[in-house]
Amino acid sequence: MPEPIKVVVTGAAGQIGYALVGSVVKGEVFGADQPVILVLLDIEPMMGVLEGVVMELKDCAFPLVKEYIPTADYEKAFKDADACMLVGAMPRKEGMERKDLLAANVKIFKGQGEMIDKVAKKTVKIVVVGNPANTNALICSKYAPSIPKQNFSALTRLDQSRAKAQIADRVGVSVGDVSNAIIWGNHSSTQYPDMRHATVNLNGKKMSVPEAVKDDNWLKNEFIKIVQSRGAAVIKARKLSSAMSAAKATCDHMRDWWMGTQSGEWTSMAVISDGNKYGIPDGLMYSFPVEIKDKTWKIKEGLEINDFSREKMDISAKELVQERDDALAVCEDGQQKK
Repeated sequence: MPEPIKVVVTGAAGQIGYALVGSVVKGEVFGADQPVILVLLDIEPMMGVLEGVVMELKDCAFPLVKEYIPTADYEKAFKDADACMLVGAMPRKEGMERKDLLAANVKIFKGQGEMIDKVAKKTVKIVVVGNPANTNALICSKYAPSIPKQNFSALTRLDQSRAKAQIADRVGVSVGDVSNAIIWGNHSSTQYPDMRHATVNLNGKKMSVPEAVKDDNWLKNEFIKIVQSRGAAVIKARKLSSAMSAAKATCDHMRDWWMGTQSGEWTSMAVISDGNKYGIPDGLMYSFPVEIKDKTWKIKEGLEINDFSREKMDISAKELVQERDDALAVCEDGQQKK
């Protein structure tokens, strides 16, 4: 068997962490024959709960796991890490503005970035789940300058899954019959779920999603709003934020990064923009369609962008520019106070 890889899950005592670790240790993310050392990181007050999570994991007797490491110590957690799922973050509370959430979480991801830079493997692959995910990933990357920026990403796979599910329901097919949905931009209410390039297998025939749906007005209006606001709808119904679906999407994201995408298919990931793709400014952590091979993502090129898409994509880019500037101001203010 191959050498074990070290996989870090932050916020591991929380709902998303609890929901995703089972997939990791069963071999559904990194491979059915890949042993793992599972690191479960959380804050000190959650160590008792984390102990219970480890007890349950041990009781499951997963044969791929070589060691469980529950800890509140960044250095112990990120030392020689191969893959990191950064789930833990301060949740948005009632009455809290998005910028307030950003200010609180920027400090967390700055600290984690600094430690990842210091002790993790330079090949480490990182997906940020904690919100605001795109900008948290950008800050984490900024403070880990020795790690390639291409090794950082933020989760928009959940939004892609939500989009595919809506199309499948609308057309009356399995979600597996819908391919190549795209999420452009920020994991926020400005994201742009784009189905213009997506396809669906309907009655044995492969066709474009617009052709199958036969309702451009729905695709350009209600569909987009449903996907953009799905997280809020889950909270309203469940009284808790998405956990099971976020965990599944995180595992899908990392599995595709590790194993690669199928030929002719792409997936949505928030990755660093170099300023040369689809008119998105340099240095933003922006969701693009990507193809993945040998653990390396490449933005899918050559997709036609019409005026409607251009407007939606630019709105999300503008929000990310503002988030980036706000986050950097928080970091710089913290440096001055030191």
